[in-house]
Amino acid sequence: MTSGTTERTRRARLRVPVVGVALALLATLLWAGNFVLARGLRDAVPPVALNFWRWALATAVLAPFAVRATVAARHLLRCHLGYLALTSFLGVALFNTLVYQAGHSTEAINLALVAVCSPIVIVILARLVTDERVTLRTSLGIALAAAGVLLLISEGTPARLANLDFAAGDLIMLLATVAFGAYTVLVGRKPAELPITAFVFSTFALGLVMLLPAYLLELSLTGPFTVDRSTTAALPYIGIFPSLLAFFAWNRAVTTMGATRPAIIYYLVPVFTGLGAWLLLDEPIGPAEITSMILVIAGVSISQLWRSRRPRTARPAS
Repeated sequence: MTSGTTERTRRARLRVPVVGVALALLATLLWAGNFVLARGLRDAVPPVALNFWRWALATAVLAPFAVRATVAARHLLRCHLGYLALTSFLGVALFNTLVYQAGHSTEAINLALVAVCSPIVIVILARLVTDERVTLRTSLGIALAAAGVLLLISEGTPARLANLDFAAGDLIMLLATVAFGAYTVLVGRKPAELPITAFVFSTFALGLVMLLPAYLLELSLTGPFTVDRSTTAALPYIGIFPSLLAFFAWNRAVTTMGATRPAIIYYLVPVFTGLGAWLLLDEPIGPAEITSMILVIAGVSISQLWRSRRPRTARPAS
């Protein structure tokens, strides 16, 4: 191998996957908007119905662009049906249903506190399942970002965390965190020969089918929700942006970079949420919020500057 080839190989190994980072950032930005809207719809739309209709809309919007690729990949989809079913259950059917359900029985601050665990769960699972390395720089990035989120939640008063009352919703949110972590790691294990469009559409459709029995049961118990101006405006947004676009971007980021890097970027969700509330709702931002955002951004930046000493190798399809 010539010196020029060796140098190009070295640079390729050290290159930061800019597209992957940008896609993970886009996903977290869209999810931040989802958290605000979901809380606003808490009393208007039951949790399973909200999750069912968000994925029904996402599937319908994606269908014209994905049906041909999905049909062409039907043999691959059949071969990996067990993997697709598990991924769909965790990421589409279970995760957001649990988040919406948790919002009915606990406070937003508690949900945010438990959500701090999500990137840590992803990193641990990625290490156990895919043998992704956890370097000192990665650990430092996680510590700084987690500290920033905790400071944001406590509003600069750490003693506030000790006075929180935890409810059943917090356990539900913790389960949701584990489900999202497992989903992200499974996305990182996506068979290389499976097209991303067919993968995303099939997981949306399978998840929607899994949600249908729970939705029908909830409908029989609570009745239909009222369709008014707020739900008519919010549901299409939730179905297209935090569902279709965010999950497509997140899946692409994970398949590009592995699970660890996007997981740490996930810490930016409360930062984006706070900035959105400041810009759109005129909510104040004080020194504690600014400090917490600096810590989160510093932690995420440090983690993304990590360089792999060896390129990721394609895993054999299972």
